[in-house]
Amino acid sequence: MLIDFFFTLKDARIPVSINEFLMLLEAMQKNVISSSVDDFYYLARITLVKDEANYDKFDQAFGSYFKGVTSIFEKHPEIALDWLQQRLQRELTPEQKAALEKYGYDKLMDRLQELLKQQHERHEGGNKWIGTGGTSPFGNGGYNPEGIRIGGASRNRSAVKVWEERSYQDYDSERELGTRNIKVALRRLRKFARDGAAEELALDDTIRATAHNAGYLDIRMRPERRNHIKLMMLFDVGGSMDDHIARTEELFSAAKTEFKNMEFFYFHNCVYDYVWKNNRRRHTERFPTWDLLHKYSADTKLILVGDATMSPYEIVQPGGSIEYNNAEAGAVWLQRLTSTFANFAWLNPEPEGLWQYRQSVTMIQQLMQQRMFGLTLDGLQRAMRLLSK
Repeated sequence: MLIDFFFTLKDARIPVSINEFLMLLEAMQKNVISSSVDDFYYLARITLVKDEANYDKFDQAFGSYFKGVTSIFEKHPEIALDWLQQRLQRELTPEQKAALEKYGYDKLMDRLQELLKQQHERHEGGNKWIGTGGTSPFGNGGYNPEGIRIGGASRNRSAVKVWEERSYQDYDSERELGTRNIKVALRRLRKFARDGAAEELALDDTIRATAHNAGYLDIRMRPERRNHIKLMMLFDVGGSMDDHIARTEELFSAAKTEFKNMEFFYFHNCVYDYVWKNNRRRHTERFPTWDLLHKYSADTKLILVGDATMSPYEIVQPGGSIEYNNAEAGAVWLQRLTSTFANFAWLNPEPEGLWQYRQSVTMIQQLMQQRMFGLTLDGLQRAMRLLSK
């Protein structure tokens, strides 16, 4: 059975070896875990997966072979499913859209709490209750300039919170690049030095020492030349970033190739009190942002990648996160990051011509001290030039 599992991982292009597989079998023989699938999942991942970038592939292969793996997620208060079944779709004129009033974040949250206590039946096409197809700030399938989407799919990307469990996809570090230009631009940031064990042949020194030794071979070794730049990349994932997956994967893949001392984490829209490395398990495997500030040295280069397109509340309002009630505003965390790491930049995949029309982009630019660059060849070159100073 486990031999077939081993080949399933190989088919998924996960670099597992026979030695690691034998280690897994030995652990199973010694009963280091119980018989539950969850325990076997963690044991197999620890023994077989050497790079966190392959966690997503491992999850997919594991789920396919064992017919799915369940995860424990945060639960929201229940809302009757029938309330969220969309049966009509209204199209509003620009004038009608402009006439709709914004509640403001605090009033919006208070009003939702009131409705959850008062509402007992389904509503559709209205402007007040939790429902579908209308202009109410609560529900889905309609239009409101600033609401809470409950169920359904995003249409206008104007929600300030989303009442559902959302899944994102990890960026693939093995994606084949369509161009070498990204790698070339990133190489501006490299800084080589020789240290560590002397394990590389120093040919010139060997020839010189042999000549001085009357022709007797005198082999000289030297440390390998390595890139000493320490890099941390924070990637926005999900929502409007779904439009930029291909280009972001190319950047991610190129960075993984060029920088051996690279750490990466994911966030959604804005950085708050935690980040994560695996989008499938982002609610159970989190990394406190405080740990990033204390663990990594101040000379680490920091690059944030995201379109900076969100509700302004997500940046300046405690509790403004679209997914949960964050205790401190995103702006506070961005200021902590930029104060800790002196060399930082933000890469934005959205065309620069659109930045001026989006309030959140302007706010992020100010918080990043105007160190925002487009995710283009020119933008990469300018960002790397700034970070290499």
